[in-house]
Amino acid sequence: MKKYLAEMVGTMVLTLLGCGTAVSLNCGSDTASVVGTAVAFGLAVVAMAYTIGGVSGCHINPAITLGCLISKRISGKDAGMYMVFQVIGAIIGAAILFALTYNDMEQAGGTLTGANSCGNHGVVVGLIAEIVLTCIFVLVVLGTTDAKKGAGNFAGLAIGLSLILIHLVGIHYTGTSVNPARSIGPALFEGGQALSDLWVFIVGPFVGAALAAGIWKIIGSEE
Repeated sequence: MKKYLAEMVGTMVLTLLGCGTAVSLNCGSDTASVVGTAVAFGLAVVAMAYTIGGVSGCHINPAITLGCLISKRISGKDAGMYMVFQVIGAIIGAAILFALTYNDMEQAGGTLTGANSCGNHGVVVGLIAEIVLTCIFVLVVLGTTDAKKGAGNFAGLAIGLSLILIHLVGIHYTGTSVNPARSIGPALFEGGQALSDLWVFIVGPFVGAALAAGIWKIIGSEE
């Protein structure tokens, strides 16, 4: 149960701090807001990696958990429980953010929770972006955390930095999810297009994670 709770806390922190920065900086309004949001998500992952990594492995992302499941690094039971608690954590983080920003953002007319949507780019572009970017991200996770070929204690830093790069590319198209839990929590409070587009940010990352697991099996195998 400790590792499940660790995943819940970690995903809550990621959602609150990452999405909270997106809201505070009005992400997308200028270059600085995009860079700031990207850095916030990356730093949140680094912080949690070195906080709960020793407890749960710090997936804090159902896509990463799926990649680990396909790669046989986690059992089916643990994978299911990880995903459940990750979503719970994201909902808690989004609820806190919603409570903090509701009055101000209601007046300003902006986003309440930093939720994802495909915007004017459409679901096809959104799916492509989420599949490709999640594949890259999960591939980095699988490679850097590999028991024999990984980066050891530097894995958390490498993963966080890669997430910054992924956000710098993806924010323009989808706001960048690569994490179904991070999208589910905010969408429940945001509603509207964020909720109608939510399936893109569940299907896309899961497909990308499965592709990453397959790629790593080919290039990372000793056979």
